[in-house]
Amino acid sequence: MQLKDTTVLITGGASGIGKIMARLMLERQAKVILWDINQESIDATISDFSNLGTIVGYNVDVSNGEQIKATANRVKQEHGMVDVLINNAGIIVGKYFHEHSTSDILKTMDINANAPMLITAEFLQDMIHKNSGHICNIASSGGLISNPKMSVYAASKWSLIGWSDSLRLEMQQLEKKVNVTTIMPYYINTGMFDGVRSKIPILDPEAAALTIVKAIEKNKVMVTLPGYVYRFTRLGQAIMPIKVFDWFAGSVLGIYKTMEHFTGRKK
Repeated sequence: MQLKDTTVLITGGASGIGKIMARLMLERQAKVILWDINQESIDATISDFSNLGTIVGYNVDVSNGEQIKATANRVKQEHGMVDVLINNAGIIVGKYFHEHSTSDILKTMDINANAPMLITAEFLQDMIHKNSGHICNIASSGGLISNPKMSVYAASKWSLIGWSDSLRLEMQQLEKKVNVTTIMPYYINTGMFDGVRSKIPILDPEAAALTIVKAIEKNKVMVTLPGYVYRFTRLGQAIMPIKVFDWFAGSVLGIYKTMEHFTGRKK
């Protein structure tokens, strides 16, 4: 996909890989629209990147369906059609499941699983009508493999992967040129997963963001970061008995212990 002169909307776009992707899109001469819950971060991002091109921001809580609809209407009125939608906003509560509050569970599912669907629903009809567009959903390798202390996060990302790839198939069945990319990264060093300890290298945010943007440009379908994660999990789950896979993932790779010292981003 040629990104020059397109309009790109990025949720969670004022921090982490969202902010980096905003810069990369501006460097490709796209117009960037940020959605974020933190107004200070929005202002800082616009200030940092305004010399690169057109960038605007909207303060929106994507766990609130009414805010999503109202802000989407504003975007369409003020900027026209969104050509590329990147559903990037996400949260994690790193606890054992029995320690989660009702609010923890609902907020995680609302932001990580429901928001991408609700936001996409606001912009998809225009893409279908124009017969062009791209939706990129930032899921997680946590949507491929179970992991202690991230059960609700994993549930939200498993949900996101299933919906995202189903949407891709629907667009194919309808013969619409609306592409869908599902991204499944390992831990990224943005602060969101502070305290995580891993034998598998934690991803550099700059490199991860560039890989995602290139995946959009190349209309890739499903991308794991690093690339071997998908092959390892799917092949291992297919050929190994569950106890053997648990031993390999837990004891050999140490995945099941990565969240033991999790602190998360300090507010």
